[in-house]
Amino acid sequence: MELLIALAVIAVFVIIVVVRSIKIVPQAQAAVVERLGRYSRTLSPGLALLIPFVDRVRATIDLREQVISFPPQPVITADNLQVGIDTVVYFQVTDPRLAVYGIANYIHGMEQLTTTTLRNVVGGLSLEGALTGRDGINTQLRTVLDGTTGPWGLRVARVEIKAIEPPLSIQDSMERQMRADREKRAVILTAEGERESSIKKAEGQKVAQILSAEGQKQAAILGAEAGRQSQILQAEGERAAQFLTAQGQAKAIETVFEAIHRGKPDSGLLAYQYLQTLPQIAQGDANKVWIVPSEFSRALDGLANMTGAEDKKSWMDVEPGAADGSDGRAGQKIDTQGWFDSNLPPAAEQPEAKFELSESIDTGLPVPPMRPPASPPLGGGAPPPQVQQGGQTGPSGQPGQPPSDAPQSWPPRGQPGQQ
Repeated sequence: MELLIALAVIAVFVIIVVVRSIKIVPQAQAAVVERLGRYSRTLSPGLALLIPFVDRVRATIDLREQVISFPPQPVITADNLQVGIDTVVYFQVTDPRLAVYGIANYIHGMEQLTTTTLRNVVGGLSLEGALTGRDGINTQLRTVLDGTTGPWGLRVARVEIKAIEPPLSIQDSMERQMRADREKRAVILTAEGERESSIKKAEGQKVAQILSAEGQKQAAILGAEAGRQSQILQAEGERAAQFLTAQGQAKAIETVFEAIHRGKPDSGLLAYQYLQTLPQIAQGDANKVWIVPSEFSRALDGLANMTGAEDKKSWMDVEPGAADGSDGRAGQKIDTQGWFDSNLPPAAEQPEAKFELSESIDTGLPVPPMRPPASPPLGGGAPPPQVQQGGQTGPSGQPGQPPSDAPQSWPPRGQPGQQ
């Protein structure tokens, strides 16, 4: 029985010795070994053998990058405002021996170092600078922490400010300020838009007025040109009408004058004409008194003789003429062939009359023949000889000479008259 107990004790002791002499270190970790209370070595990941009751594992250190989030720390800014700043630190243990023997608790030491450094950095900034300058604060914190924690066997990768919480009153003021600033920018943008719109509208109205003025100018020019052409054509028409009227009157006077001379009137005809004029003298409401001339009795005697009194021949008795009408009173024909000839320039030579000529052609009206005008003689000389239509000859034997007793008209027929 005692032997079994002794064997059992020995077995337990052997198991304890074996367990204490074997150490398995996980990956990404390191074990600090002390021998008889003194640092011996650092075990790397894997299986390691220890001397039982001599070697002891002091601590196992995690070699991975670690993240520590510290609670919000009260910080006073340069403008005497207290804000709470929450920070996050990313670090890694590079030397397990220093992490164990360099500082008692590197986590607590890093927290205090971060708080003091953050207060120093933010204390020199205003609230607005702290809110907008987070990158600068992060850089300064990382530089200070990395330089301080180097002897602890730590490497600070980066420091991030998680949140900056100003007081509620400051938040309300900031919101109002931000709202006012946004309203200001909105008003400015609205004013800029209205200004641009006004400028665009003014430019559009300017262009429209310029185009309208150009159109009115062209319309006025075309209207003036049309009025000018209309006046020219109207003047040409009036000139042609007056010239034709003058030609007709001249032809009528010439025909009457020639007829009177061919008829060889006597005193009886004159007396008859005198009697026909008396009723016209008596016309009018203001004629109250008649004055009978002394020659009235002679005119009556002549009228009596004209009617065949005292066995005289009456003026109504016409003597039979010769068969060939050579006596000038019977058988004489009036030539009207050239009465209505127009001596105006051709319409094709007048640019203003193109529209009138085209209208005459479109409506089918006959277009009178046009002959180029002939200039009247200068210096007040005698008019050139004219050709009389109908085959008559003048006293000189040349064709176109009127009778010597016929009245001369100016301008001659066949030449344009002066207006």
